[in-house]
Amino acid sequence: MYKLRDDLAIVETVDMIAAIVDEPYNFGMIAAANGISDIYAMGGKPITAMNIVGFPSESMDISVLSRILQGALAKLDEAGIILMGGHSVRNDEVKFGLSVTGIIHPDRLITKGGAKVGDKLIITKPIGTGILTTALKAEMLPTPVTEKLIVQMSRLNDKACQAMLEIGVHACTDVTGFALLGHAGELAESSGTSIEIDSKKVPIIPEAMQFAHMGLIPEGMYANWEYRNAMVQASGIDEDTMNVLYDPQTSGGLLMCVAPEKSTALLDSLNRLGVSDAVEIGRVVEATPCSQIIVL
Repeated sequence: MYKLRDDLAIVETVDMIAAIVDEPYNFGMIAAANGISDIYAMGGKPITAMNIVGFPSESMDISVLSRILQGALAKLDEAGIILMGGHSVRNDEVKFGLSVTGIIHPDRLITKGGAKVGDKLIITKPIGTGILTTALKAEMLPTPVTEKLIVQMSRLNDKACQAMLEIGVHACTDVTGFALLGHAGELAESSGTSIEIDSKKVPIIPEAMQFAHMGLIPEGMYANWEYRNAMVQASGIDEDTMNVLYDPQTSGGLLMCVAPEKSTALLDSLNRLGVSDAVEIGRVVEATPCSQIIVL
C-alpha cells in the first residue's frame, strides 16, 4: 500500500502463472482472476492492470497469445478494470499474469495481521484445484468436471470482497499457491495467534479427493507440506484429506477472520451476493506458545 493522502492510498499486486488449462481463452480468464485477487483480499477496488507475458513465439502461433489476452480482457472488463498495456518476453513455456493497481482508504486496509482470538474462519471457494489441474494434464479429468473447474477458477472474488466490506472483518487473505494450510499459517503468524480448522467443514471439490486417493498430487503440495508441516498439528486425519489441505490453489477464494457475532451476517451477505460456496471452517485461538494450525 502507498498512501497518497489521508483518505486515499493505492494497493499494488503482481502475479503470473503457467498455463493450467488447454484452451487459451480460458487460461487468460483464470490468470486474470488470479492476478486481481490480492487487491480484493486487501479490501481494495482494482482500477488498472498491465499484462505480463512469457510466450514461445518461435514455436507457437501468435493466435494463441491473442486468445489468452482476449480471455484476460473479458475478465478485466467484468471487474471494471482498465488495461493500460503490458510487457512480453520470449519464454520456453506460456506464462501470463497481471500487475494490478487498486485504490483504498488507508484506514480500511484489510491485512493478514488483524485476526483476533475467537474470530470465526470463513472460506469462499472449495479447494482441490491443484489436484484437478494435475489430473487434467494427465488427460484423466472428465469434461463436466473440467468445465466446473474452469468456472470456479475464473470467478472473481469481487462479491466476496463486497460482503466483507459491508459486514467488516478483522483479517483476510486469498487462498492460492501456498494452499489452505499455508495461507492459514500466514494469518496465524501475522496475527500472533493460532488457527483451528475443522477438516470436516472444509469445502472440497469431490473429485479432488478421488484423484488424491489415486496419487495424482501436484509437486507444489510436497513443497507446501515441507514448509508448513512443523506448525501443523493434525491427529487422526486421513492422508487424502491432508493432501487436499496442502494442495496449491489457483484463483482460490478469500479466507476471512470475522468476529463471532458477525459471522452469520457475513455468510448471509455472501449468499445474497451469489457466493454460495462460502462456509465457516474454523476459528482463531490463542497461540500456545507459538502460532500453530490445528486440524481437527
